[in-house]
Amino acid sequence: MSRRLRIIARVHAMPPEHNAGAEHMLVSMLRPLVERGHDVEVWLSQFGEARERYEYHGIQVVPLRAGLDFTSALRRADVVVSHLECVPSAASLARGFGKPLVVLCHNTHRPSFRDMAAGGTVLAVYNSQWMQVEAQLFFAEYPKGVQPQRSLIVRPPVFASDYATKPGKAVTLINCSPEKGAHVLAKIARRMPEQQFLAVRGAYGEQILPDLPNVEIVEHVDGSNMRERVYARTRLLLMPSAYESWGRVGIEAMASGIPVLAHPTPGLCESLGEAGIFVDRNDVDGWEAVLNEALTPAAYRLASKRAKARSAELDPAAELAVWCAAIEEVAGA
Repeated sequence: MSRRLRIIARVHAMPPEHNAGAEHMLVSMLRPLVERGHDVEVWLSQFGEARERYEYHGIQVVPLRAGLDFTSALRRADVVVSHLECVPSAASLARGFGKPLVVLCHNTHRPSFRDMAAGGTVLAVYNSQWMQVEAQLFFAEYPKGVQPQRSLIVRPPVFASDYATKPGKAVTLINCSPEKGAHVLAKIARRMPEQQFLAVRGAYGEQILPDLPNVEIVEHVDGSNMRERVYARTRLLLMPSAYESWGRVGIEAMASGIPVLAHPTPGLCESLGEAGIFVDRNDVDGWEAVLNEALTPAAYRLASKRAKARSAELDPAAELAVWCAAIEEVAGA
């Protein structure tokens, strides 16, 4: 093993307080570093319930309410990792103390790329091929000296064994925000009164929860309970999202052979691949027709088989090994 590293991550939140794809991607990428014997600390920038340091899957988490000195911790770090709105402050400190900065990119919104354009990012990690292409187009306008020194693609790691279960009977939407397609769920549920639906409250965004007799509202579910409380009750997953840079929950569902009916965002087309069933989110007639067809026994068996095959294709072990090696390399371990 390379020498033991001290890896400091600056992020806004962590599960279980915030159950979003970006946070779960972060955890699933930091856990292998812990398993390789490195010390990993995550310093939170957003107020939460916790007031004391705690451990989460071997990762030491420092809540903002703990009132500890992040700057002093960063000075002792071998590598600094950050994402989303925490990048500017983390990057400034990393440059000031001469620490290598690694940025995890979870979306193609311009601030995600612009925050790296101040220079000093030794490694940019993109969650999909299309995001890397978008970043390359963005950075083409900037001098090479401020561009990330290198980049890597690590698709949001989903270990199938963490989610695989026997599918249930419901058609499910996870996160009932307008952007995730709450209106599509409501319209389809009204047209299919005999079909059971689950509407899972999301951890972020305005939640529009249908008040319909065939729609059961499931309160926010921590990631560690998704298998039992959501996927074990789900027969088919809906993802009528206006935007997804990747779409982690679709891959989680496919671990159980649960087909996914989705709007064709670039991220979902890449993540779901040939296993995805795609219909434009504005075509509610199309969603109803395709959903009815997908739930027939013959069509369902084929879609389920394709879902399990796609889940197997996305085994994260190889990409995580490359990721760990890249962290050790930038640290000079």
